[in-house]
Parts: sequence; structure tokens; C-alpha cells
Amino acid sequence: MAKDFLKGIADEYDVVVIGSGLAGMTSANILGRAGHRVLLLEQHYKLGGLATWFLRPGGHTFDISLHGFPHGMVKSCRRYWSRDIADRIVQLKNIRFDNPQFSLTTTFNRDDFTRLLTSKFGIAEPTVREFFDTARGMNFYDDQSTTTRQLFDRFFPGRDDVVRLLMEPITYANGSTLEDPAITYGIVFSNFMSKGVFIYEGGTDDLIARMKKELISNGVDIRINCPVDEIEVSDSPLQGTRVSGVHVRGRRIPCRAVVSNANLRTTILKMIGTEKLDRGFVEQTEAVRLNNSSTQVYMALKPGEEIDESSGDLFFTSTAKEFRTDLLLSRDITSRTFSFYYPRTRPTKKERYAIVSSTNANWSDWADLSPEEYNASKQDLVETTIDALEKYIPGVRDKIDRAEAATPRTFKHYTMHESGASFGTKFEGLAVSRALSQQVNGMYHAGSVGIIMSGWLGAINYGVIVSNEVDQMLVRESSAV
Repeated sequence: MAKDFLKGIADEYDVVVIGSGLAGMTSANILGRAGHRVLLLEQHYKLGGLATWFLRPGGHTFDISLHGFPHGMVKSCRRYWSRDIADRIVQLKNIRFDNPQFSLTTTFNRDDFTRLLTSKFGIAEPTVREFFDTARGMNFYDDQSTTTRQLFDRFFPGRDDVVRLLMEPITYANGSTLEDPAITYGIVFSNFMSKGVFIYEGGTDDLIARMKKELISNGVDIRINCPVDEIEVSDSPLQGTRVSGVHVRGRRIPCRAVVSNANLRTTILKMIGTEKLDRGFVEQTEAVRLNNSSTQVYMALKPGEEIDESSGDLFFTSTAKEFRTDLLLSRDITSRTFSFYYPRTRPTKKERYAIVSSTNANWSDWADLSPEEYNASKQDLVETTIDALEKYIPGVRDKIDRAEAATPRTFKHYTMHESGASFGTKFEGLAVSRALSQQVNGMYHAGSVGIIMSGWLGAINYGVIVSNEVDQMLVRESSAV
């Protein structure tokens, strides 16, 4: 008999959270801590969304996306999760770049970037200072018409090398491009520049285990292998159009509110459906563009083999002569970001070294390949990546115990995100996401939208924003009874 993953659920809940990415888990944790009855539903067999991991024979553990985030994660995790989690966040101080225009190492903060821009790139210090101040002053409500390209043209005209230094890591972090609104760059860049790049020491399996323990202690009912088929929306003379429940595994689960951590378009166009929504809002949703996806190559070294820590923590490499967005997304890969995992990164009894190569990618380059073409293309990705790594770590091929690739199709399979969009939707998605509760009372979205709300810190903070709104709504309605 098939296992009943909904066995023992309550008759109803105050809030159902769909999806256990960092935004979903954070929303569930805050709402559970506030005393609300919360059900967290995850379609996969593990929590975490893209903040997760997988195991391979030989004692190898690979993190899907543990590659670095701003210092703000420390504050957010301490306040909305636990000091125990926050205390395990440590700084990465060896960030490297190598491309035809420059080669350098940095601690990736404002002071060091100011030093590099003035001494190595010859930019006047007042210009550098004004650029940093301008980026730091950006917020969600600023003018969206100015693009990131125009921002750079204002401060560093004709300096493609400077643009490459400032832009390449942010594109890697959240998929932003030169054509996106400048605020989507400036806000994220300033977050990193405050104190540098940080990582969770212990790996995502340790992080998610601690988060799960915290969720349970706050009364959150967690259910895996439970994909939501429908978000039920009802009409009433008193409350108008509002959420009334979710349908999952053939059951209806009543609730007063829903927080969806699923892809924005999937949430609105598939789970809710268009018939209950204003036509203008549906058209606005349909016009939201998906962000790009990623390919990754996971490489584990044989037992006893090591990587010298001079290799760096994050290493941005490129063979392209200039910085262009289309080159970053091209199937003919020229830019790779290598993440090095030392035993200190993931402290375990078995000292293991691993390297993950990440590249931004287009869904269209992988979607229509036949099984034979797809497998051959994945293997080619692995081989060309190891070849590229050999330039920096000679003989590394012989040290590798196993290597495998993930593509946009991999991300779609495991996350169910449309077109494997590992960075959610473009900036116009943020307005749609924020307006959802105005269309359907009790319906909220907290996912990767607008680039600003991408990445680990963006996801957690969006979960915080939305959970506070849900809490206020639930308290207000309870007080009115």
C-alpha cells in the first residue's frame, strides 16, 4: 500500500505554505512562531528548494546552491531562525577573477573594490565613491527605467573591464543582466559590498536539518511528497474572492490563507487558474518573463586528494575577450564560476574536497534535445568543464572521483519551475507578486521574483515581508469576529 503522506493532518489550518524553498520555510517559521496553525507542503522528498543537496557513493555530498550570500544573512537568520544557525555563517575571503582583461584576488567588499578600482583600473576615487553611494542609495521604489548598462555608462563610460569586475559576480548570483533595471543590480551589489561574501559552514544538509528542527518546535506541520494541484478560491458576499483551501493528493485542506513559494506564473496561471482573476491581472501575469536558468558540473575528488586553498573560495573565470550578457548565457560556454569546497566548508568525519562549476544558461538550448543528444551534451559539459579547470589546477582530472552535470531540465524536474528558471522571474514579476493578495483575499506569494528577491538572502527576506502581512491579516480577521 502506498504511503499516506497526509496521514494525521488537521481538519483545517490558518495558513498553508506551498513549497519549502527558503522563502517558504521562513514564512512558515515566522507564522508558526506567532501561534498560527501552519501546514508546509513540499512536492519533493526533501526540504530546501534549490537550497538543498544530494548524495553520491563514496561519501560525496554536493550542495546545489551553497555558493555565497551577503552578510545580511547573519542578521536575518539570527532574527527569524536561530542564533545557532546564524553563528555558522562565515566569510569567504579569497574571491578570484581571471579573464583576458584582468586577473586579481579580492575580499569582495567596498574597501577592497575601492582599492582595486583606483590602483589597478585607474578610476578616480571621487567617481568610485559616488558610484558606491549611488548604488547603496537605491531602493525598491526608485525609477525603473534606468538600466544597469546606463548606470555603468554614467560612471565608467567605455570601461568594459570595470563593468566586468562589477557585474559578473552579480549576474552569477541572481541572473541579472545589463538590460535589467539598475535597481536590481544596485541593491544586490550594495548588500555584498557591505561586508563581503559569506557561506553557511556545514553544508545545506546541516542547515536544512536545523531549520526543520526549528519549524517543528514552532508547531509547523511539515509534509513532503505533497504537490498541490489546486488553490481553491471562493466567492462570498461578505468576503469577496478569497482563498478557502488547497487540493493535494485528492484531498481538500481548508485554510484561511495560502503562501505560495512556487514559481509566480505557476502559482497564478495553474494553481489558482485564470477564471477567478481580473483579465487585466491575468494579462499582466502572462507578460511576466521568466529569468534564465543554470547548468552546473559537480566534481568530487578521490579520498586523500586535496585542493590547495590558494585556488580560492569563489573563482570567476572567462575566456571571452569582453563582457556580454549573451556570452554568459551561451551554450558555447566561455564563463564559468568555480566554487571550491574544502573540509572546513563542510566539516565531517570524512575529509572531502569538491568543486562545483556554475554557468548561466537558456532553457531553449536544452529543452528539445533527444535523449541521446541530451546525454551527450551533458557529458560534453562535464568534459569541457574539467578541461577548463585543468588550466588552474593541473592534473585535476586524475584527482576526480566522479563528475556529473545538472541542466535547466534537471532544475525543472526537481523543482517543477517553469523552464527550469533557477532565478525566478524578471523584475516585472515583483509587482504581480505583491498585488496577488489584492486579487484574492488571503492569497500571497513569496518566491524568486524581480532579481532583487533572488538568492538566499532575497528569498529569506521576502518570506519575512510576506509572513508579516499574513500575520496582520489573520489577526485583523480574528479580531473582527
